[in-house]
Amino acid sequence: MNTPASTHRTVAIPEGLAGERLDAALSRIFGFSRTRAAELIGQSMVRLDGQPVIKSERVLPGALLEVEIPVVSDPLAVVPEIAEGIRILHDDDALVVIDKPVGVAVHPSPGWKGPTVVGHLAAAGFRIATSGASERQGIVQRLDVGTSGVMVIAKSEFAYARLKNAFRHREVDKTYHALVQGHPDPLRGTIDAPIGRNPKYDHRFAVRADGRHSITHYDTLEAHRFASLLEVSLETGRTHQIRVHMSALKHPCVGDLTYGADPVLTERLGLIRQWLHAVQLGFTHPEEDSYVSYESSYPDDLQQALDTIRELH
Repeated sequence: MNTPASTHRTVAIPEGLAGERLDAALSRIFGFSRTRAAELIGQSMVRLDGQPVIKSERVLPGALLEVEIPVVSDPLAVVPEIAEGIRILHDDDALVVIDKPVGVAVHPSPGWKGPTVVGHLAAAGFRIATSGASERQGIVQRLDVGTSGVMVIAKSEFAYARLKNAFRHREVDKTYHALVQGHPDPLRGTIDAPIGRNPKYDHRFAVRADGRHSITHYDTLEAHRFASLLEVSLETGRTHQIRVHMSALKHPCVGDLTYGADPVLTERLGLIRQWLHAVQLGFTHPEEDSYVSYESSYPDDLQQALDTIRELH
């Protein structure tokens, strides 16, 4: 009954619980919910006087109750792990700037079991700021798992405060390149539309009247038969902002099946994620008070997809 990921507890049934159902006794002794107690019994994690039992069994005073309590790992715990493909673009006492590859989350979250930026930095020996929630200490901005490119992480507490304030007051230049389906009209424009959670789908967002204020500027760099390459800058930093705004214009990012991209074109280009890349990040250095800017070139999968689009007639 003992497992490496569990804690073994043994107690004698007290007189006051004589005649109680086993699940009720477990709940009273260990503080479990009745549902949790029944689960443990059903998983053969509970024995009375060395024998397997059922939840409705009545307990006798003095009987030896043995319980294996599984250790529940914290889904938000930072696991030090090198994430393949992360490149360090700049590192000083105040901050570290990285080039994040696709498939790496910025920090742990429920349901995500893959590599993270904070886990990589921990494994690589970087000490980052302790400000912020435990799973996202030092994090002043985020990129989606499926979005690659340049981002900054604070190493000192002073830098964290200054950078968070700069992002909050829209004093950071965030430039993305996005390959979107079709040809936006006009070729250059601003999308001012509030974004909120999509009530029909978990983990999706949508333009909603009751959403948060969101502004996206775009400019067409290249127009091809099936898609256009845009340069996009953000005034606000809402989750999935570019993806939601472009989808609302009926020009979703190529490969972004979550927000309406054409699966046939996606497969033709060999993409397994949205064509969206953070190409440039500029801000006032929090400790030197000078303007700094960092850039990231297209990763191979996006470059190959763009080359294919350029050749399609």
